[in-house]
Amino acid sequence: MVRKGFTLTELLVVLALIAILIALLLPALAAAEADAQCAVCLSNLRQLGIAAQTYTVSCDGFYPLAYEGGGNPSWALDIAVNPQTGQRSYEPGIMWLGSVNINVMVCPAVQQNPAIGQMVYGYNYNTSYIGHGALEVNPTPARVTDVRSPSTCAIFGDGGYWGGINYFMRAPDRLSPVPPNADAVQPNERAAGTQAFRHTNSTNVAYCDGHAGAQHDRYTITEPTPAVVGTGTGFLSADNSAYQTY
Repeated sequence: MVRKGFTLTELLVVLALIAILIALLLPALAAAEADAQCAVCLSNLRQLGIAAQTYTVSCDGFYPLAYEGGGNPSWALDIAVNPQTGQRSYEPGIMWLGSVNINVMVCPAVQQNPAIGQMVYGYNYNTSYIGHGALEVNPTPARVTDVRSPSTCAIFGDGGYWGGINYFMRAPDRLSPVPPNADAVQPNERAAGTQAFRHTNSTNVAYCDGHAGAQHDRYTITEPTPAVVGTGTGFLSADNSAYQTY
């Protein structure tokens, strides 16, 4: 008995069906990967929130300083450069009280490729109202008791602007006169302190009460002077309500 093989037409039909199945599966796989990245990111942000709360317990209620004189992201990590070799090393920043797995600072959805010996992180810290810093109008970080609405006051988020990642979250409005709990930076610096909406057009945010969640609403205007805000980035509110302590 002669066994009949596949005809060319039958093979083409099978290949077409396989191609259709792949085309149907790829979006589902991409969506599953995006969901997984978002879940990891939210977990990271919750851990940042826990670290900040732990810090306040150990430091008389004060939140960690956002940065010191050199502008390093001191709240997260201190970056040291060997003057002979140029090699960078990373040490736990102020908030971590001595130890941290630095992977918690890496958002899995960040697309940037780091240079040799460097790392790309993903998160920024509310510098306008909470962390402050050496070059701010008010250099002293806020205290837990300064935060009037912990459940709506952002403390960490998916940092991103036109130039990549910025570690310092900024509110969109430069108030006049400047309150003692706010900042007075220029519009371009505000536009550099935006959030990246990199999780299927949403951004992840951790709040002062410890919870974290996704936000879809994106605001792109700095006040009172407009500045260019990067594509896919923006603020959490049109005014300073998502950032302000009181």
